[in-house]
Amino acid sequence: MLKLRAPAKINLTLEVLGKREDGFHDISSIIQAVGLCDSVSFRRASGITVECDAPGWVAEKSLVPRAAALLTEAAGGQGVAIKIKKRIPLLAGLGGDSSAAAATLSGLNQLWELDLPGWDLAEMASSLGSDVPFFIFGGTAMVCGRGDVVTLLPTLPRMWVVLLLPPVERALGKTGRLYESLGASLYTGGEISDEMANLISTGRSVPPSALFNVFEAVAFDAFKGLERYRWQFLEAGAHQVNLAGSGPTLFSLLEDKGQAEDIRNNLKKKGFEVYLVETVTSRV
Repeated sequence: MLKLRAPAKINLTLEVLGKREDGFHDISSIIQAVGLCDSVSFRRASGITVECDAPGWVAEKSLVPRAAALLTEAAGGQGVAIKIKKRIPLLAGLGGDSSAAAATLSGLNQLWELDLPGWDLAEMASSLGSDVPFFIFGGTAMVCGRGDVVTLLPTLPRMWVVLLLPPVERALGKTGRLYESLGASLYTGGEISDEMANLISTGRSVPPSALFNVFEAVAFDAFKGLERYRWQFLEAGAHQVNLAGSGPTLFSLLEDKGQAEDIRNNLKKKGFEVYLVETVTSRV
């Protein structure tokens, strides 16, 4: 049996450049993998089965069976039993299902000894979802197009991330609804992500002021009560709080572990679902 870790992600920047003719949006984003991980295990079997220990997880709504079907076709019809142990919350803006799908492509490539290079897997991944190609590589990367153009960046110096999952309603299709809520006045030209990439490429620290997520302009209206939890995050000691992906998870990025632990502990005392993790490096 083969077992892989599937990490979550945060967007250090997320710009929308405009709407495409195919209905998707062009984005420019700096994505960072973090150490909150699902575990995905693979065992040779007949046919394809996928199980997950998370309440509310439904195979038909997951990208994992589709990822397995892609590799099964490339492997000439081999079968596999896949089991997912969830630690990344569902529908949280942290890319959990996309990461598990990417782990499935990578895992089956190893299990069946297909020897497909990473960029071939990334091309397959682009047919599954916008975040999936990034997770083939992980680490730190600039992602453009509709998420299918991935440029690896130097590893971000280790930083600590406090993740707060507010108790607000999370529903399928939330990302699409947020995209449709963005007016053209919120579109940018990619310069924010370019500046972040330059900071990382030259080894400079990432100041909180450089973080950006266009969805913050609409998410606090879309998720009822989210603003209140942002203020409680700040009251717990965070200097800046940002939205993770399409939310509703909120995060604070810190260089000092002790400060991060204090914020985590303060939020736990309030009864919140909170995680303290660190940034992680690329798979390659």
